[in-house]
Amino acid sequence: MRILVTGAAGFIGSHYVRTMLAGGFPQYEDARITVVDKLTYAGNRDNLPDTHPRLDFVRGDICDLPLLLDLLPGHDAVVHFAAESHVDRSIDSGADFVRTNVAGTENLLAACLRTGVGRVVHVSTDEVYGSIDKGSWTEEWPLEPNTPYAASKAGSDLIARSFWRTHGLDVSITRCSNNYGPHQHPEKLIPLAVTNLLEGRSVPLYGDGAHVREWLHVDDHCRAIQLVLTRGRAGEVYNVGGGNERTNTEVAGRLLELLGADRSALRRVADRKGHDRRYSLDDTKIREQLGYLPMTPFEQGLSDTVDWYRDNPHWWKAAKSAEAAR
Repeated sequence: MRILVTGAAGFIGSHYVRTMLAGGFPQYEDARITVVDKLTYAGNRDNLPDTHPRLDFVRGDICDLPLLLDLLPGHDAVVHFAAESHVDRSIDSGADFVRTNVAGTENLLAACLRTGVGRVVHVSTDEVYGSIDKGSWTEEWPLEPNTPYAASKAGSDLIARSFWRTHGLDVSITRCSNNYGPHQHPEKLIPLAVTNLLEGRSVPLYGDGAHVREWLHVDDHCRAIQLVLTRGRAGEVYNVGGGNERTNTEVAGRLLELLGADRSALRRVADRKGHDRRYSLDDTKIREQLGYLPMTPFEQGLSDTVDWYRDNPHWWKAAKSAEAAR
């Protein structure tokens, strides 16, 4: 079994690869993995082993068709994580998001068709649905993205669906809620708050802090992706939720407690444009059809995440230094 994983030097993709290399996915203990990653600011080669007998790392761009046509032959499946993913950056400039998320996905799927790759999982986000005041999104909910990032991911989802409907490509789509865990770039809420507090700095909080997100530990997400890879059906979308809805203020407040800081460390900042108020996924489908069940309690997962950042300052300080130098 040979699997090509795009964007696997990033947060979620690297966790998926490390889990597979560690034998964490049944019947894939001997799978060979090819990682293709452009190593943008969010990709970190240190997220993966320097060497491993079952790992091949290729620095490359999913928009590079000749590269993909050279690499893909002989692979049984592709798991597609590669994406520009930071909402704030997409608001400043959406061009890179359209290029990577939409054009890059089309390029990758076209290369899969040409080289005979039999199975593809396209990893997406709940943000394609927009914002929901009450209730939860099912997979049949219309796509109503509100930011350039979310719109680019919705576009990539539709590209993936079209390759199934038009060409018969065996591709499934996953849409996850907000992930957290070790190795997440410190531009995102939880690692930004944790690392700022470890540095004795304040934690910025958008607007009134009442925006609601549903939190999913990266390990649970990766197990769900593997279930979709092995048991999911072509052309289907699978929501992957964590069942842990919290306001941003509640999450930040819990992080203050875990790190022994008081409320004075919170700093209100102007809300961002197009800020979705609430996300909530109905993931009944993947639970009932594929047997998915999140296993990491939010309180335990959050505490373990704080411990990881506390124990690995070299990792996040390097990421912050690189960001400051941009």
